[in-house]
Amino acid sequence: MIDNINWYPGHMKKTRELIQENLKAVDLVIEIVDSRIPVSSRNPVIDEIVSGKPRIIVLGKADLADEEETARWADALSKSEGVRRVMALNLQSGENIKKLLKALEAEQKKRDEAKSVKRPLRIMIVGVPNVGKSSLINRLTGKRSAQTGDKPGVTKGKQWLTLSNGMQLLDTPGILWPKFEDPQVGLDLAFCGSIKDDIIGVQDLGYELIKVLGSEYPDMLKERYRLDEISEDALENMDNIARKRGFILSGNRIDYERTARAVLDEFRGGKIGRITLEHVK
Repeated sequence: MIDNINWYPGHMKKTRELIQENLKAVDLVIEIVDSRIPVSSRNPVIDEIVSGKPRIIVLGKADLADEEETARWADALSKSEGVRRVMALNLQSGENIKKLLKALEAEQKKRDEAKSVKRPLRIMIVGVPNVGKSSLINRLTGKRSAQTGDKPGVTKGKQWLTLSNGMQLLDTPGILWPKFEDPQVGLDLAFCGSIKDDIIGVQDLGYELIKVLGSEYPDMLKERYRLDEISEDALENMDNIARKRGFILSGNRIDYERTARAVLDEFRGGKIGRITLEHVK
């Protein structure tokens, strides 16, 4: 296990301040988390900052996660304080976006009934880096209002956007927190691309992912890489994956960099299978 991850850049502090400064102006917070790691991708700093505001939790990247596990997580997270609703979304296909819009319209109705001054609902979207905030915004607005990417740190500053129904949406950059109490949280975030690969190192990260998949999803790992068997030794599995893919350097040496990159990319793209790394206890 990798114990120390040193990654906390200055823009994270600025993002925290940005959220705090703009929170009074919004009526509702949409917190988007990664369906594959619903606990690790919930920032406790965000939880602290936005407490008191009604919240909708979106389980993003649901198409990459185990469907039954996602349903269990939706039920578990719906019991969190201040959470009005939890819903799983496939941001690539746009599945369930209409349900989210209906939920927002219901929140608009509640506000209109409670306030004498009528105005469009103001919404803030928050989450860790590379969790799909920009993709969600593009779905809600019906256009490429926010830049998307497969690496953390694409959104650089706040953006106020107007939806077709008049609601106002504030996008914020992804925010992590200064210290992981559990090293596995840092690894889970890195596996899913919320922490840049070079913080840990591609080879080490790929090895750790193969270790997890060999333990929790051995059949998927075996099928994807056409392995004869899954070893209890993660390094042996990594070597076998490299040989099956032909990732061999001169002198018959294993190309660990290329092997790790392939496994990471294929996990993140859902090519190994629908995988959830955290389970409801």
